[in-house]
Amino acid sequence: MPVAPINGITICFDEVGDPDGVPLLLVAGLGGQLITWDDAFCEALADRGFRVVRFDNRDVGQSSSIETEVDPITSIFSIFTGGTVEAPYTLADMALDAVGVLDHLGIDRAHVVGRSMGGMIAQQIAIAHPARVLSLTSIMSTTGEPDVGQPDPAILPSLLSVAPAERDAAIDHAVAQAKLISSPEHFDEDIVRDLAARAWERGRDGMGVARQLLAVLASGSRAEGLAQLDVPTLVFHGDIDPLVGPSGGARTAELVPGAELVVLEGMAHDMPPAYWARMIAGITALAARVADSTPSA
Repeated sequence: MPVAPINGITICFDEVGDPDGVPLLLVAGLGGQLITWDDAFCEALADRGFRVVRFDNRDVGQSSSIETEVDPITSIFSIFTGGTVEAPYTLADMALDAVGVLDHLGIDRAHVVGRSMGGMIAQQIAIAHPARVLSLTSIMSTTGEPDVGQPDPAILPSLLSVAPAERDAAIDHAVAQAKLISSPEHFDEDIVRDLAARAWERGRDGMGVARQLLAVLASGSRAEGLAQLDVPTLVFHGDIDPLVGPSGGARTAELVPGAELVVLEGMAHDMPPAYWARMIAGITALAARVADSTPSA
């Protein structure tokens, strides 16, 4: 896959669909490579006229690992115990990476769709770079406020464990973690195992996910910026999400003027194919409303 020099690092990306289609940027979640946006999901969006762009965030996949002397595990536990925050980068830097992908491809404005941490990054793009955003879709994400969107404490010890370095053990670890947060009626171990294997083969940094989590924790609340947005916004959230509680999605929609909240029954912190049609229809309808409201040149 191609890589682009952005912000002093390299970001790996790819595209699906007509190069002359309506640009749509997909932003992956914590530790998630661009392949977490399933090929079939991307192709369905492309079939609706979108030029779909997806990329590896910094510190995962084939994008750059960030060299730093900061120990992310120590810093994360310092935050949890009320200590000071030391992070090599924040969500604002990751938002700049995403905008850099658009710059590299010569895209002035795009519909921006993010899931989980990717939703946080997408929100930050809309707040800090509103001229680049045609619409915002925030999926199973939250605002950064400490009283909403919090995880179930029972799953945290397992989710904060570091993945083994050896291939088979790493894949088993990824499957076990995915099962903790996935929609129980739609969990397919074969699909998850295949994704984990492909992710391991594309590249891994044992501390990359921890540095990304540190960026999330160090970035604070986006509430003030979200309340001032003038960007058409759609929010999706599963009603049984154990990792980012449903209050995170509800609060996002409450803050952004005119935002629409869609609660997906039976969905946890994943995107099973059973929900794709509704999501794709929502994203497509939002884009159509934007196009209808944009003055002709």
